[in-house]
Amino acid sequence: MGRHVAVLMGGWSVERPVSLNSGNACADALEAEGYRVTRIDVKRDVAEKLASLKPDVVFNALHGRFGEDGTIQGILETLRIPYTHSGVLASALAINKDKAKIVMAAAGVPVAIGAVVSRFEAAKRHVLPPPYVLKPTNEGSSFGVVIVREGREHPPQEIARHDWPHDEWLLAESFVAGRELTCGVMGDKPMAIIDIRPATGLFYDYDAKYAEGGSIHVIPAELKPNIYRDIQQFALTAHQALGCRGVSRADFRYDDTPRGSGAIVCLEVNTQPGMTQTSLVPDMAAHAGMSFRELVKWMVEDASCDR
Repeated sequence: MGRHVAVLMGGWSVERPVSLNSGNACADALEAEGYRVTRIDVKRDVAEKLASLKPDVVFNALHGRFGEDGTIQGILETLRIPYTHSGVLASALAINKDKAKIVMAAAGVPVAIGAVVSRFEAAKRHVLPPPYVLKPTNEGSSFGVVIVREGREHPPQEIARHDWPHDEWLLAESFVAGRELTCGVMGDKPMAIIDIRPATGLFYDYDAKYAEGGSIHVIPAELKPNIYRDIQQFALTAHQALGCRGVSRADFRYDDTPRGSGAIVCLEVNTQPGMTQTSLVPDMAAHAGMSFRELVKWMVEDASCDR
């Protein structure tokens, strides 16, 4: 048998179901490539489990908090087990969207105008002129995202409810009309750009991301060559400015509407992009002639400590 890979998945963030899908898909691919694979549905005793298991490599398929915010990365550094994706600093920075925007903007990557506000303040008054977007500062997969449409008199009230499952702080950003584009970075090379078109509705929400047929991926995105190159360069610059490693994915809006501004805006960088059969990075790899198995193998062979 080949090297022993522990695939971390599940966990306790709101993205647990996505992580289980990613983890099992990657574990299947690694087994098919001849690795010895142990699947770990991560609980609070993960450090003890890994210390006794002593795998050669950890494939991190966790999404959201704990798995994507530098926490598990710190545990893996302490245990000195080589792991995939970004390290402690890049993970912690990228998941805090407001802090990441400061670093990206300083590196020359265009970001949306916005501010961090308390959810109660945002429920009392419009914190920006509509249309604007409210989103938790540190969740992924479109969890907790609220779009406040143009002409809406009152701010959204659901964000002030006592059972609101996210943080007290929200990022308010001007809504950028136009297309939803995404571009992966693998190592130090930008991948193909995908134009994501929701099959129904106006917004690429959780269902559009993960349901079969929920969205249409146009790859490569039909863009003017100079716009295509700019977005790839922004994705690479963001990846490098945040200190990402392995594979990351940057999400953009591009306003090419008839009377639009032509603005390109980077919304965020995902250090743990989804790795399911409907996911974007595997599509980008396939476009470059790389199978899902080859992609997952590359990530394992790229794994290290001190990321």
